[in-house]
Amino acid sequence: ENIRKNSSSSRRVRRLQNGAVVEAVTLFEVVIMGKRAMQSVVDDWVEAYKQDRNVALLDLINFFIQCSGCQGMVTAEMFQSTHKNDVMQKMTETFDEDGEDYPLIRTGSYWKKFRANFCEFIAVLVQQCQCSILYDSYLMDAIISLLTGLADSMIRAFRHTSTLAAMKLLTAVVGVHLNLDVNKHNAQRLYEVEKNRISGKRTNYRLDQLERKGKELLEIQNMMNAIFKGTFLSRYRDVIPEIRATCMEEIGSLINTYPDTYLNDSYLKYIGWMLYDKQPEVRLKCLLGLQGIYSRKELVYKMDLFTSRFKDRIVSMPLDKDHEVAVQAMKLLMLMNCEDVLSDEDCETLYQLVYTTHRPLAVAAGEFLYKRLLSYEGDEEVVPKEGGKSGANAHQLKRLIHFFLDSEVHKHVAYLIDSLWDWAGTFLKDWECMTTLLLKNDGGDREALNDAHKSALTEIILATVREAAEGHPPAGRGAAKKILSVKEKKIQSEDCTKITEHFIMVLPQLLAKYSTDAQKVANLLQIPQYYDLDVYSTGHLEKHLDALLREVKDIVVKHSDMSVLEASSRTYYILCSEEIAIYNQVDRARTQLIDELTGQLNQLLDGFWQKVSVTHCGDKQTDMCFYLQMILPALQCTYFSLLWQVAAAAENSSKKPDCDLWCLMEMQMAVGMKSNVVSGSFIGFVCLIQAFVILCDWLLILSHQDSNNNEEAVGLLDYLPSTSLQEKLLLFVQEHIFVEEKEESKDLTKEEERKDESCKLDDLNKKRSLLAAYCKLIVFNVVETTAAAEIYKHYVKAYNDFGDIIKETLSRTRHNNRIESARALILCLQQTCAESQDGSTGVDLASASFTNMKELARRFSLTFGWDQVKSRESVAMIHKEGIEFAFQGATGTDGKCFPPNLSFLLIISEFSYKLLKPDKKLVYAYLQRYTVEPLPYSRDEWQPLIWYKNSLLANEDEESSVLGSLGEWSQMGTSKASSCKRKLSNVKILFLNCLFQTLLRASPISYLGNTEPEALGYLLWVSQQQNVICALLSLNKTCATYDFSRKVSRDLAFFFFSKDEINTEDVLMERQAGDKSEDADVDVIDGDQVISDWVFQLCGQLYLGWVNMSSEPREYPPGCRAHFVAPFRLRKEVLPSSLSSCV
Repeated sequence: ENIRKNSSSSRRVRRLQNGAVVEAVTLFEVVIMGKRAMQSVVDDWVEAYKQDRNVALLDLINFFIQCSGCQGMVTAEMFQSTHKNDVMQKMTETFDEDGEDYPLIRTGSYWKKFRANFCEFIAVLVQQCQCSILYDSYLMDAIISLLTGLADSMIRAFRHTSTLAAMKLLTAVVGVHLNLDVNKHNAQRLYEVEKNRISGKRTNYRLDQLERKGKELLEIQNMMNAIFKGTFLSRYRDVIPEIRATCMEEIGSLINTYPDTYLNDSYLKYIGWMLYDKQPEVRLKCLLGLQGIYSRKELVYKMDLFTSRFKDRIVSMPLDKDHEVAVQAMKLLMLMNCEDVLSDEDCETLYQLVYTTHRPLAVAAGEFLYKRLLSYEGDEEVVPKEGGKSGANAHQLKRLIHFFLDSEVHKHVAYLIDSLWDWAGTFLKDWECMTTLLLKNDGGDREALNDAHKSALTEIILATVREAAEGHPPAGRGAAKKILSVKEKKIQSEDCTKITEHFIMVLPQLLAKYSTDAQKVANLLQIPQYYDLDVYSTGHLEKHLDALLREVKDIVVKHSDMSVLEASSRTYYILCSEEIAIYNQVDRARTQLIDELTGQLNQLLDGFWQKVSVTHCGDKQTDMCFYLQMILPALQCTYFSLLWQVAAAAENSSKKPDCDLWCLMEMQMAVGMKSNVVSGSFIGFVCLIQAFVILCDWLLILSHQDSNNNEEAVGLLDYLPSTSLQEKLLLFVQEHIFVEEKEESKDLTKEEERKDESCKLDDLNKKRSLLAAYCKLIVFNVVETTAAAEIYKHYVKAYNDFGDIIKETLSRTRHNNRIESARALILCLQQTCAESQDGSTGVDLASASFTNMKELARRFSLTFGWDQVKSRESVAMIHKEGIEFAFQGATGTDGKCFPPNLSFLLIISEFSYKLLKPDKKLVYAYLQRYTVEPLPYSRDEWQPLIWYKNSLLANEDEESSVLGSLGEWSQMGTSKASSCKRKLSNVKILFLNCLFQTLLRASPISYLGNTEPEALGYLLWVSQQQNVICALLSLNKTCATYDFSRKVSRDLAFFFFSKDEINTEDVLMERQAGDKSEDADVDVIDGDQVISDWVFQLCGQLYLGWVNMSSEPREYPPGCRAHFVAPFRLRKEVLPSSLSSCV
């Protein structure tokens, strides 16, 4: 050890710098600090090795040990020992296994730099030693032996560090092998040349040099084999994924660096096997290594067997759950495709990944699609010879259209364009070519686009325009809009100008040609929103604006499709911006259109009413269906009109909504009242649903105006729903949402079953929408919170269909007002209880309805969470109103009339564990007002009251008095049980805690020896027999691991568990002289009662401590199970809920 220290000081001695003393540091500290050039550090070590190789090598060994995070040091005596296994065992013993943190896995830039310095040190060490000490048969043997031994260690840090060091060492040695191979080749050539020209000493020198190079190569090959077999083969399937990833990374690097030796199936198979690894980082390293191999065309021909064996696995990896692995697999497949190893089926599968939501994978798939299907790279035969660049782009567009239609994912064209944008932006921005294809007359041309192709092309045009104008991925692909750079903003601005200048002139022509096609027109009408509208005025292009407005007007008049009308409205909205110069021109055209539409509507209505008066047949059913066809659009028109009036009223207080609001409500309620007439009519049912949704939305908007505290909107408060309207809304929900559909057994075909399931799913979605609309009224206090009670009744029964909506409603209402929300819950339970009563017999506790009601209460209690303080008032209010409801119908407090709702106490007992201890006492006191003792009826009839009291007194000191009064405890009378109310002084609690802590140490029984479990079981068994003194003595005698003196055992036993009535003050004076103040308040206690209570509490605490201290669920230890469970059976009925579940 002294020799090692002297070596270190000789290499890094103390020196004075500016008067400060700098201490010598170890090789590990020099590398981890990284302040010196690595080559100079290695040179210093090499010089020290040449002076004393044992000392220098010892320093290097300690370097690897310290890099593993071990605090131990290998001394000179240990190093010189012939038993190398003893050294490894000693290092393993000194390693701190509690700390799983070691340098290689620590996070942060500092430790990341250390890892780089560590790898660089090994590479530089081999490089600096290759001309001298690398072949001395001592240095490398010792290093390889050390790293191989550490790689087989049970300590993760040793294995990880030594594996990384060994693989970096192997890479460095391979580099030396390559240099030697080149030098040997050069020496061979020089020898051949000189052999033919001269002879003698010169030739002998070259021959000796050649032989020396051959020996060195042989030694290097032996080193490579030793490292590979000793480290890689044992660690590439290590349980730690970081170690496996390191092995895969280095084997890929070795194959790329030295393919002559490692590029064969004997080494490639390891990469192929690990493609199936469960950890994504290992799979990623395999893919990166294969990318390096397949990127070199001169190596691909050697990969035929590997490709045929593992191609299917690689083709499936773009679907990997890890995004980075999927992206790299896609890039690898692009390299493999260069050799045409992928079949058409494989490519078709990979093409569909352009529609994935993960953009990097979609972009990689877009590159694959572009190079394989759309590009002309290496496909000169299909390049069109006519038309030049425009013809090439047209041909690519046709290929893209065919692919889009064949993929049958028509709604995702924006995703397709975004995937191709980085690779095919040149022809995707050729809007002139696209519009030319649309405006081109067919003329019998075979290659002309059909109607489906033109529809797809309009979608592609819109998607490319949006991508160029907005500059960010479509919705759903990408977390947020990216921040554009200056260059990207410039490109975006240029693209917007190009779009505007081209489509200003071409778009009116397109709209005129396809004015009758709703799908094409709806897409084309969205293009103006991406215009630079100032170009109209600056370029003096007002005539093109007139043409556009004229075409839009004709389209509005011709079409009734909602998507076309919405696109037209959006176009008018964009063009009618007051900030631009063309506002007056567009506003005039819009006003003219509205006037014409209004006139046409009036004419149509006059003609309609005349037709109705002429064709009136007098059949009420027919007349109702006839009128219903007009109700739905009338409701929508009225609703939108009222929305505009509300918006105007918010801006100008002088404007008020007119009586159309009341007309809307009257029509909606009229439909609701006549629901029995139109129930068989599909149109009537649709109108009914639409009326309900419109009414809910309208009421919600009015409440929103109120919540904004807008003084101008105060007049709108007169329109809030009345009580009768709220009742009608609730009645609609009850009749149309929570209705059980009758199961009809029919023999249906598979197609009919599929349609039936689809219809049921659509009906469920409609019901969910209706329920959500009504629940929003409850959440925003439009209707009374108590109305939610009718909704909450179905929480358990309809949980699969509506549970999430009801639960969210409960959470939101509780956030608004906890008391009102709790009142709705207790009202729900009260109504459910009243509905389940069977005449005078009351509720059957064994009935299914009562079980469902109890389950509903349990579900409600779970929604309060763990914060008992936050829900304190709500839970207390539930108990208060629950007690009052339970004793309704009793004649006063004399108990002459049995309460008919007494079973409701079992329902609210589900909320007892949510009460704080002080609140339990208050609730218990409130309960006492309604009860008298002795009970006037039999105990069975009052059983709900007994159970409810037990739930309130769980873990309370008063529980024994109640149980004793009911004859439920031991053989103690009522008076004797009541006298057992007591108070433990601070000193008693202190002694009890000492005893408990001592016993708690024995609770994780599986960690102790064979005697402690039996001792603990014996203790519990003896305690159950109340022979506590013997139990404590047995514990002291058997559990020798604890310092538990017999004197303390006897004192504690005498102090707590005497059979006779004792005064604890005398004992305290004996044990603690002068400390009388701590036990000023003492009581005379009964030994039997204390024993039973204490044993019960002790067993429960021991069990909970045992479970909490164990990292995983454990079985009861042998010979102790019966003793451990038995104490719980004494008083199971008073267990708190946390312990009752355990039992």
